[in-house]
Amino acid sequence: MNINYESYKIFYHVASEGSISLAANKLMISQPAVSWQIKSLESQLNVALFVRTKKGVILTEEGKILFKYVKQGVESFTNGENMLTNIKNLYCGIISIGASATVSKYVLMPYLELFHKQYPNIEIKIVNTLTENLIRDLRNGNLDMLILNLPMDEIKDLKIQKVMDVQDVFVGNREYYELTKGKIKLEELKNYPLLFQKSPSNTRAFLNNYLKNNNSSLVPKAEIVSYNLIMDFVKSGFGIGYATREFIKEDLNKSLFEINVTPKIPARYIGIATLNKTIPQYCAKKLIDMMINNK
Repeated sequence: MNINYESYKIFYHVASEGSISLAANKLMISQPAVSWQIKSLESQLNVALFVRTKKGVILTEEGKILFKYVKQGVESFTNGENMLTNIKNLYCGIISIGASATVSKYVLMPYLELFHKQYPNIEIKIVNTLTENLIRDLRNGNLDMLILNLPMDEIKDLKIQKVMDVQDVFVGNREYYELTKGKIKLEELKNYPLLFQKSPSNTRAFLNNYLKNNNSSLVPKAEIVSYNLIMDFVKSGFGIGYATREFIKEDLNKSLFEINVTPKIPARYIGIATLNKTIPQYCAKKLIDMMINNK
């Protein structure tokens, strides 16, 4: 039996209103069209669904049985449509984002503040862990998007979109800046205590690749997981650290000073990663568009 949804929807409204004319007005279609749909439905089901009276229509016993199930279906469809409308209008929804604590603070947070002001009912969930774990969670459907330090080894099932360019630099406090006169050759860094982010991290991998390409190997005095903690140690004079200029701009030339290294560190970028063959949910796409277009 192949009965379309529209027939059941019309049946639902006629039964609910107890009137073909009232149902027609609510559905904004003609009374003859409603009557034809009801007759067609009764014919296909081979059962009378209504008793016609001078005051309207009354469900038969068979009609009451059918209405019990049709009511659940039509109202479920309606609720689903309403929920989609709310989601499209960003009245509700959840965005799950994977990012390092550093990227969350310095890149993601300004966009989230703007997004929250515009769409306060959208719930934001942020997961901070290793990149390899974030990629696994994205593939498993637990995350909508990742915000990553890039480049990294190519992963074919990920779509990458650039958010911003960033420049890594070596920094020290005023004492180390004066010792180096703010300029040093890469190999000379081995004469100073160095503070690097601990592996595995995209930032450390990028640094290691830079050193390898320049036939250099630097052994850090300390390897620290937290980027912000490294900056605190550098400010306190424990050594020279590896930083991202855009993340320390408020401290530059105050408590942190850039030490120009030759050869120069290549530029890199921050990007959004989503699954190639998956369309992000509406609210996540809205945030992605905001970040990509810098709006």
